[in-house]
Amino acid sequence: MLVLGIESSCDETAAAIVRDGRVLVSSVISSQIKIHEKFGGVVPELASREHLDKIVPVVEEAFTRAEVSKEEIDGIAVTMGPGLVGSLLVGVSYAKAMAYALKKPLVGVNHIEGHIYSVVFENPPIEYPALALIVSGGHTNLFLIPEPCKYKVVARTRDDAAGEAFDKVAKLLGLGYPGGPIIERLAREGNSRAVRFSVPRMGDGKPDFSFSGLKTAVSKYVRETGLQPVKNGEEPSQAIKDLAASFQSVVVRSLVGTMEKLSEELYPKTLIVAGGVACNNALRGASREAAQRLNVPVYFPSPHLSTDNAAMIAAAGTVKLQAGERAGFDLNADVTLRLQNFEVEDEELRRSRVHYRL
Repeated sequence: MLVLGIESSCDETAAAIVRDGRVLVSSVISSQIKIHEKFGGVVPELASREHLDKIVPVVEEAFTRAEVSKEEIDGIAVTMGPGLVGSLLVGVSYAKAMAYALKKPLVGVNHIEGHIYSVVFENPPIEYPALALIVSGGHTNLFLIPEPCKYKVVARTRDDAAGEAFDKVAKLLGLGYPGGPIIERLAREGNSRAVRFSVPRMGDGKPDFSFSGLKTAVSKYVRETGLQPVKNGEEPSQAIKDLAASFQSVVVRSLVGTMEKLSEELYPKTLIVAGGVACNNALRGASREAAQRLNVPVYFPSPHLSTDNAAMIAAAGTVKLQAGERAGFDLNADVTLRLQNFEVEDEELRRSRVHYRL
């Protein structure tokens, strides 16, 4: 099965062609970072206009690189949400038009589900149940996946996503956008124990994430110490590097600690760490150490498949198409689309951990 994937949920216009859900035939990504970096974040109207300009050449380039014709594909998968409404509508509208013109089946894909499938190209097949940490600029969630296409959120952020916290702290320190790669680079030269921040804990005892308070703690530290943000492209001071390392360390400890704690309760056979922040080497290293302690494999996407891309959408879409799922031409963008179709009470989860272990 040859599937075209289209992704336009935020600030990347992407198209990819995937064979049988696991073989990447072609992948094209047009990034808008240069357009949005001067604003310190994505400007929705600018993003949607850029998608309109890029969607046709990006899809055409995907077919050119794959050396296949449009008539040869067996279906089309497109991100339908969550995301920015103007951006999503560009991809959805284009996919519906192409499906109509070519008389090809169409499926809508949840962007977060796409990130889960981003690991299929370079890893062994996923063994279930799996536990997936999806961490990016817009999402930070842990999903229990008892079998393909069944998901339950077992932990989520209460406020900022982890990637969003990286961006906001980088902006506070005058480091530029996107903040994640910059903070990671500076953290390599910093002391992660220089500034003592607490790992956020929920007052109600639930294993959720919270990064807003950590961001506020960084702001308070800067204000109280008189630390000066970086200006005019100058070299960051050692104090900035130490602060970056300390901040990153707490984020990683929060993410991996929660994943490990829930793994001890749910006994997954595979761990998945995906999303834009999965590029972070400190997060990858800590996740590998946790996986070794748990004696389970952990799968990551390669860096170019960690950020938003269409290959993951095509992979997820292939599973849906093979199961006979089809979308009508009334398919629409859903900015608040949720990924949870496996409803079970927490007490049942605890009782079923022996089943999962077996």
